[in-house]
Amino acid sequence: MDFSINNLDPGDEIAIQQTAGVLVAAFPKHLAWSHMEMALQEVIRSLGPPGVSRVAQARTGTILGWIGAVPIYKGRVWEIRPLAVHPACQKRGIGRALVADIEVLARGRGGLTLWVGADDEDNRTSLGGADLYPNPLKKLAAIQDRGGHPFAFYRKLGFALAGVLPDANGRGKPDIYLAKRL
Repeated sequence: MDFSINNLDPGDEIAIQQTAGVLVAAFPKHLAWSHMEMALQEVIRSLGPPGVSRVAQARTGTILGWIGAVPIYKGRVWEIRPLAVHPACQKRGIGRALVADIEVLARGRGGLTLWVGADDEDNRTSLGGADLYPNPLKKLAAIQDRGGHPFAFYRKLGFALAGVLPDANGRGKPDIYLAKRL
């Protein structure tokens, strides 16, 4: 492994800036993180308790990826919020390693389930651009990846489809929920 996973240091302004840059690069079309100022707010928000904020760093100190997670339901469930790997570093096991790291941390703190929401704002699944009513779960059961949507990555890591919220990000832009037992 040519990177290490560490806590994001709240006092390391350079690492915080780089982490926000990774978020913008990984999600250039995401409404909430398409600008550096908004991404910085997300990174800074992740540094407060009770959550964790972990980064994958190259030996040079460069931030390659980031994952945040927060406990909910009295700590029994942990939500990934968010996971981002710089596009130039994807498909190298960084995202997989960050998720595995959060699994260990959450399990060690009493977590029973890890969950994540994966927005489809750009029609990269068969749910994007579709009217999911009147039976959203039927359409979720038949979901197809149309272009590298994160839900496929999470399924490879053992996550199960757990639900869908139609129109969460606008008409035809659902949020897809996945969960994994720890």
